[in-house]
Amino acid sequence: MNKSLLTNLTAALLVVLGWLLDEPYRQAVLSTGLFALAGGVTNWMAIHMLFEKVPGLYGSGVIAARFDEFKAGIRELVMSQFFSKDNVDRFLSDMVADNADHQLDFTDVIETTDLAPAYDSLVDTIMESSFGSMLSMFGGKGALEPLKQPFIDKMRVSLNDMAHSDSFQSSVKAKLSSISVFDDIHLHIEHIVQSRLDELTPEMVKEIIQTMIRAHLGWLVVWGGVFGGLIGLAASFLPV
Repeated sequence: MNKSLLTNLTAALLVVLGWLLDEPYRQAVLSTGLFALAGGVTNWMAIHMLFEKVPGLYGSGVIAARFDEFKAGIRELVMSQFFSKDNVDRFLSDMVADNADHQLDFTDVIETTDLAPAYDSLVDTIMESSFGSMLSMFGGKGALEPLKQPFIDKMRVSLNDMAHSDSFQSSVKAKLSSISVFDDIHLHIEHIVQSRLDELTPEMVKEIIQTMIRAHLGWLVVWGGVFGGLIGLAASFLPV
């Protein structure tokens, strides 16, 4: 079962149980359930608002709203590290040495490319959104640290798929066969990358990021319910 749903259902059951119990347990169980439900539902709503635009709620739908910035960050990462001039020159040398039918192999470069800046860019976008203040209550950027390696792994797979796709290989080879000056080829590759990025839509970017990190963000709902419940339990012992 979904972690978020299980957490909120457990909190709701505590609320119901609290109503049914008699003192001296009634207040403690009811308070624990109410605070846990408030923490879980609030965090679930914050995660939902990260991906979806909610009418009337400012700052919701931040992933789609910051689409252009995220796409620009990906372009900068790809061109500065993956398709740097040194790498392009090496690719061209390899192609000249091999026959024209040989597929360009970018695997080694992708594996050694530092993709951490892409993750950092995503985290900065989240922290600058209305979701950031909520996340600060649960450790700030540190709470997203478990997402880092899954994000990098998924990004590496996506880059590898793009670089070895037939359309990308054909586009690169077509440009290489018509241009003799290596310096000019880098500009053509940049144009190819930009063209592929232009095919992305805010919905596609949202779905890519959603698939990579939403399951991990579910733990925010779990811990929101746990800490909310503990606060509620402590509050039940305070004198009225």
